Order: sequence, then structure tokens, then C-alpha cells
Amino acid sequence: MSMENRSLVTIDDLSNQEIMSVFSLADEMSDSIMEQSSLCQGKIMASLFFEPSTRTRLSFEAAMHRLGGSVISVAEMQNTSLAKGESIADMARVVGSYADIIVIRHPWEGAAKVVADYAGVPVINAGDGGHEHPTQTLCDLYTIKKERQTLDGLKIALWGDLKYGRTIHSLAYALARFGATIHFRPGSGLGLPEHVTRKLIRDYGGILERFNNIEGAEKENIFPLDAIYVTPSEPHQLTNIPDVNIQIELEKGIDALYVTRLQKERLESPVTGSELEKGYPVVNRKLLKGKQFKRTLVMHPLPRVDELAYEIDADPRSMYFKQAAWGLPIRMALIALLLGAKQVGVSEKKGLTITPKIDYPVYDRDSGVTCKNKKCVSAQQTEMRYIKPMFKIVANKPLILRCIYCDHETQPPYIASSKWHSGILEKRRYYSSDSYILERIKSEYLIIFDSEKEAQAEGYKPSEYAHISVKKQ
Repeated sequence: MSMENRSLVTIDDLSNQEIMSVFSLADEMSDSIMEQSSLCQGKIMASLFFEPSTRTRLSFEAAMHRLGGSVISVAEMQNTSLAKGESIADMARVVGSYADIIVIRHPWEGAAKVVADYAGVPVINAGDGGHEHPTQTLCDLYTIKKERQTLDGLKIALWGDLKYGRTIHSLAYALARFGATIHFRPGSGLGLPEHVTRKLIRDYGGILERFNNIEGAEKENIFPLDAIYVTPSEPHQLTNIPDVNIQIELEKGIDALYVTRLQKERLESPVTGSELEKGYPVVNRKLLKGKQFKRTLVMHPLPRVDELAYEIDADPRSMYFKQAAWGLPIRMALIALLLGAKQVGVSEKKGLTITPKIDYPVYDRDSGVTCKNKKCVSAQQTEMRYIKPMFKIVANKPLILRCIYCDHETQPPYIASSKWHSGILEKRRYYSSDSYILERIKSEYLIIFDSEKEAQAEGYKPSEYAHISVKKQ
């Protein structure tokens, strides 16, 4: 298998078989790290970190040095031409002419995709805002596999900041693909974003059962859950008698408890952070005494603050420092594969839950609809000169668009056809996206508008179906 010249922007850029192949190469390299020093000799990696980082940045740079390559780096945005108003697209073109591979961390969601689109060399996403962090997920999955010998059909609890934690989003997608049952325990107001929830259900086929009784569960000394994602390969019985079935589910034991800190840097204000810190769930010795945690791996992407007690560092179930250490061979393997210095066979192991990619139609017209996520790269003034909003059409009833940069979803209210008017301006009409007209427009002719004002600005007039929904017909 060759992964040469590919980029890793989201965890879905790798199939399950390819993930296992990366692990196989990481195993090989971890046993002989000192013997890898000629693999990438003469190659240059650009390390672009526009947000703080310790483990991710150092492990990538150490990995490149261990492979015999060189590193050029930027650590702060204000020290680059981006501070002067240069677009990420321009920066990507320039850096791509200096380096053979680029690793980027950026606060804008979707920034890594823009770099991958314009750089002309392989690009690795080291974290783009609250969107994804795919290489951390590789480290997480590798840790679980090393300790559990498998990734298939496990029970994993995700704990803490599920809203802004990009490691959580990437990991949840990957776990769903391997057939996991996922238990969600967020801090107050920090539940999984709706677009992540919908993607888990729509793309990976499982069922999400919400419970919303965290306080009551704590009083009953039950591990408090907000929701459980059940893989399509497992029977779904949680809704019959929720409280009883949750307890039965938990008594079977949890394979891993994945803890995250409150992502203060993504919050709107310090006041909000102070409010969310109150009652933020803590993993400590007392919690781990529960019989459901007898064999549970305790994991954390680090850095930690107060959500993970120091008293459990010596506990053999604590895996977080191993996670960090295994980041080196994982990133060595990934760099070598993307640069074509290594090739590995694709695992044909039976039992892997393979979820085929859904080939959603893409909407990429120049105007009419925009991503509503203010942190999306497509919503930034400097990038609008180069990139245009693009969406996957993930549903028609109702019409739902998913931004290809940040995965946020939107339900636009108005539609039109580029074909029906046949170039005659007087015949341009727009319709409600809820009307049956949507079914009659082929995707290649579909025009979508955020508002009537947008439609009218393009010369379209309201039709008799402009304000009629499916329910009214």
C-alpha cells in the first residue's frame, strides 16, 4: 500500500485498514528507532504551529529528525505574513515550495484543508480549531490496541469538554467506525455538538440514546451519562428501561475512559469559562473504585488541569504518558508513509468494522449560501479571496448542507434552478427549500440561497412556492 503524496486532514482520510497498517509500521519503528535515520534524509518538514503546543509539535519534529530529515518552523502567527493580511492559501503555496511535507495547527476550523488544497505537498492536520485532531486519534487508538489487543467492539467513555475538544470529535468518528459503544459524560453545557452527533448517526449508522439525568445518576451512585452511541452491529435495548439498562450496560465494564480538559481558549469569554468550571467532572481515585472501572484504561491527550487527579498517576490503568510517548513512532510512521519512504501491506484482518464513505453530492456555486460557523476558515475575510463556501448535500428532507471545511451544518431556506429559466431573466424564480420543488431539481442545476435578499440580489423573483413548506402541501 502506498500513501505517498496524500494528506491527513480528518481521520476519515484513512480507512480502517490503513490505520492498522500505520500501526504495523509504528510497531516496526518503535523496535528500531535508531535504525530509521536514513529514511527521510534530505527531506524537509515545515512545522507551522499557530496555537500553543508541546507534545504534538515536539513529537512531529522529533519524528522527522529521527527519520533523518530536517525541520523549518513557525511558532506564532504574529511572526508571519499572515499577520499582514496574507491568505492561508498564499502561505501554503509558498511554504509548499520550501518543504516536502507540512504539519499545521491553526485556530480556524478547516484551515488544514485549505493548506492541503494549495500546498502541492502532503499536509498533516495537527489540530484546526475545535474541528479535528486526527494524529492524536491515531495515538489514542494505538494506545488502546496495544493494551487491549483489538479495536473492535469496545466500550469507550468520553469525558469532559465534548463541545470544543477536537480530539473528542476525531476519536468519536474513528471509534464508531470500529464498532464501539461510546458513552458520553460532558461537563455542564459542554455536550457533543449537534453536527458531530448527526454525523455519527448519518455517516456511521449507529443510534444515539440521550438520557439527560446526570445529577440523578450521581445521587444514585451510577456513573453519570448524558448519552450512549450504540454501534449498528449491537442490539439496541437501552430505551426499554433506561435507568436499569444503563446500569447493566456499565456493569459490563468500560474498556477506556478518555478524559479532556475544558478548552478555555475556544470560549467566548473568561466569564463563561468560570461558569463552566463549576461542577466540571473530575476523574480521581474515588471514581475509579467503581467495579465498572476495574480494567478501564484512563486516557488523556494532555495537557491536564484539574479534571484528572495526580493521585492516579501511578495507577497501572493510567495510560496518558504512554499515549504521549507512542506519539513518536506513530508520527514517524505517518511521515514516512506520506513521503513515500515506506510502504506497508493493507491488513485484511477479519472483524474490522468497515464503513464505506458516503458519496454525498457537493454544492460549490460561487454565491448564495455561506457557512454560519464564525470560526470556519471560509468565513474569514482574508480567505474569501481564494476559497468559496463548499458543502456536501447530506439530506433533502429537510435540505441539509455540511461545510466541507468545518463539518458544521446549515438548513438553507430557499432554492432555485439554473436551468428552468433558460437564460431568460424574467423567468428566474426561487422556492422554499421545504417545497416539493427540491425533488425536481437535479443537483447540478441546484442553486441555494441563505435568504430572500440573496435570491433577489441574483435577479430571482419569488414563486408561488416561495413560502410553502412540505407540511402545507
